[in-house]
Amino acid sequence: MNRISAVIFVLTTWLSFSVSQPASAQYRTDTGYSDLYDSETAASMRRHVSEIASAENLGRKAGSDGEKDAASYVFGVLRDYGVEMLCPETGDEFGITTHDGDTLTSRNVVGFVQGYDQKLRGRYIVVGARLDNLGTNSMTFDGRPVEQIYYGANGNASGLAMMMELARMVSTNSIMFRRSVIFVAFGASSETLAGSWYFVNRSFGDIEAVDAMINLDMLGTGDNGFYAYTASNNDLNAILSSMSGELQPVHPEVVSYEPYPSDHRAFYSAEIPSVYFTTGQYPQHNTPKDTYGILDYGMMERELEYIYNFTVALANTDKEIAFRDGESKVSRETPQRDDVVPYYECDVKPMFLNSPDPRQFLMKWVYPYLKYPQKAVEEGIQGTVHVNFVIDKDGKVTDVEVVKSVDPLLDAEAVKVISASPKWRPARINGQKVNSSMTLQVEFRLEKKSGGGGFGINGRRVSR
Repeated sequence: MNRISAVIFVLTTWLSFSVSQPASAQYRTDTGYSDLYDSETAASMRRHVSEIASAENLGRKAGSDGEKDAASYVFGVLRDYGVEMLCPETGDEFGITTHDGDTLTSRNVVGFVQGYDQKLRGRYIVVGARLDNLGTNSMTFDGRPVEQIYYGANGNASGLAMMMELARMVSTNSIMFRRSVIFVAFGASSETLAGSWYFVNRSFGDIEAVDAMINLDMLGTGDNGFYAYTASNNDLNAILSSMSGELQPVHPEVVSYEPYPSDHRAFYSAEIPSVYFTTGQYPQHNTPKDTYGILDYGMMERELEYIYNFTVALANTDKEIAFRDGESKVSRETPQRDDVVPYYECDVKPMFLNSPDPRQFLMKWVYPYLKYPQKAVEEGIQGTVHVNFVIDKDGKVTDVEVVKSVDPLLDAEAVKVISASPKWRPARINGQKVNSSMTLQVEFRLEKKSGGGGFGINGRRVSR
């Protein structure tokens, strides 16, 4: 065989092999190779959307198993991100009477991250996103029954994905939030906004302490624009305006018209100031084509960074956001000590072992010396104790107190270990040493060990 014949033989063999292979072996059937370059946050949002808007969930119609499974997924993600859950894994259930007179059961998923400020942590910012979608539609095609699925990837798996990643950021940086932040996935929202109404009017007993609401709905098509709707609330617009002069990855256009009816309406009805972030309506809205592939996850990450920065600003403002003009005022409460500056407000944060990150104190001091009370182990008591303390101008830890209790046994152990802390490097403002305060979450967790016997606390084994 000469050289030309050999080349023709090899080429023919390769072409024959290639044509015989299934297309999936050569070509990706999803959005292409862009996800190979995703950041960790963008990759997480892709995963969330893929799970929530999956074919298995059949469009997440209110009251369906698909909505229930999506709620369980959101619950698990929030819990794993360190958010304290305020509902069972099945969600906070409520009943709805349909137009046909039937009753269906839907659910809200509710989580909580406590703020650090003694005078503001009893006030709340609610971040919400719609959980359900339209479900399925039966039709006949070429004489055959066909079930269409309304996947709802952008409406509203995109908002849910962003809410979960926002919860992760808030939980990780909880020391930066003066007010507490509540995260809610609203069930039965698509047609009646029932989940948000139920939260405002029935299930959340401290609704008067909610200072503002952030609604995340349809945020995956940023090429069409990124919008913020406040119903022309002056105080919310002032925060948005102040951020417009800052370097942000993206800025929303503040609009005076409502882009689409959504869960912020229930909060408006209760005269709670609300801002609705969205990328607006899109051609695939409420159609079976609203699938995973139409979302721009890179743009979603930029929107998320802006919304996180807005949440920080909203949670830390000294003003009560007024529903009507002229009602703004400073907080009614006063600090317990006038000479103590919150951690967040210090020019130079207090440092433990030369680190301003409070997690250094937890990892290097609290957890290594924490002893799980034997009686608590025997009784299966676990949870997260919130402890506030002051670092004085000499670096000593003082005024240690439990601000959110789990059990006296666990409370006492957390206070004992923090009180015994070595000296810190004190905080400074304008170059001067100041007394500073912070609140830390001390976790006591029992984990059953494989192989029989024993429990673990924060990664360390505890005998039973």
